[in-house]
Amino acid sequence: MNLHEQLQQREADGNPIKVGLIGAGRYGTMYMAQARNIPGVHVVGIADLNKERAQGAIRLVEWPQNDVVDTVAEALSTGKTALVTDAHELLNADIDVIVEATGNPIAGINHALKAIETKKHIVMVTVEADALAGPALQKRAEAAGVAYSMAYGDQPALIWELVDWARTSGFKVICAGKGAKYLPVYHQMNPDNVWDFWEFSKELTDSGQLNPRMHTSFRDGTKAAIEMAAVANAAALTPSDEGLSFTPGDMTEIATVCRPESVGGVLAHSGSVDVMSSVTREGEWIPNNTQEGVFVVVEATNDYVASCFAEYPWHTDPTGRYAALYRPYHYIGLELNVSIANVALRGIATGRPAGFYADVVATAKKDLTAGETLDGEGGFAVWGKLVSATYSRKVNALPVALAHNVKLKNDIKEGEVVSWDDVEENSELDVAIQLRRETEVLVAG
Repeated sequence: MNLHEQLQQREADGNPIKVGLIGAGRYGTMYMAQARNIPGVHVVGIADLNKERAQGAIRLVEWPQNDVVDTVAEALSTGKTALVTDAHELLNADIDVIVEATGNPIAGINHALKAIETKKHIVMVTVEADALAGPALQKRAEAAGVAYSMAYGDQPALIWELVDWARTSGFKVICAGKGAKYLPVYHQMNPDNVWDFWEFSKELTDSGQLNPRMHTSFRDGTKAAIEMAAVANAAALTPSDEGLSFTPGDMTEIATVCRPESVGGVLAHSGSVDVMSSVTREGEWIPNNTQEGVFVVVEATNDYVASCFAEYPWHTDPTGRYAALYRPYHYIGLELNVSIANVALRGIATGRPAGFYADVVATAKKDLTAGETLDGEGGFAVWGKLVSATYSRKVNALPVALAHNVKLKNDIKEGEVVSWDDVEENSELDVAIQLRRETEVLVAG
């Protein structure tokens, strides 16, 4: 049976997949908007520290108020949905799948560990946690007999799916990636000037609905690096130690741009990841750009395959040897149930770490002085740069996800990578650091 048929069967049997959602932000809300339309699924509870936000999300997606209860126990006995502020009420309950959607890497790691301990499958929406310690979490989940999965609908899982398609079809993967708006000046972006680099109205930015730190991370290169680290670790691809190129180009130029330098592309080597910019270096939007899309670039395995490339409109490079498969959109939380159904019904992840191939390292946005306290992703001090895991370990780089509330011991010049030797470790991060150390042991290559 296909997934939908299996879900229908679970509905008919009165045995729906029991789901616990942690985090009622944008992603969680988008999933909730779809969940009631899907057979064989029971959202047992939604946990968010801000209960008012969760209540607002429920109203926004028109969830019937008479189907909302206050305790997980009541939700399990009645088939309704509980709104709680303590995620452990879900983690300790009889639930099949935990969706971790807090967006906080430290919380994400803690919730995943508890889910593994209590034998629950995990769908990790918080890609920041996956980039930091996903390989170690995957190892622990595997040992416990549960699935640890990327979240379908987010770009990393969709890119991984294209990589899987390519390899299953017999292709060599040259590059996997996505599109994003980028200009070099974005690396100096901070929460005070962030709206200068977005197209939102002043009315909206003044309304308080948008998070300036989150939107800083989206544009200063950090979020793109985090997502591509997750892809590289899942697909066993190795990024350049120089970071993402963000080369401008449209959808017809993907295979031309994302091929090795030796044949005219921008990649340091085959088997890598990259992001293409949807604007020129002068800031002009490129027609038919790759902004919301994801792609994989493959190489023809022989002359016959290259001739097949030529017979179809596959947007090859000028040599005709490289071609791209491109998906122009991703539907974020609206597609999440593909992951939930796969882990619960098949025990299969929609992408999971295969090893430690890539890292996102804290890089100074400006000259930093000893004694300053780093404020992490989307802040004033650092942005996240994608490098190979081998290079990260060689220079003892500090992961950007652990550059929160840590004090500098040394001066750092703008553009330099911050190392563990440059900071005083924060004991509040001990669990995350432990998982990070477990990840570093899994470094590939």
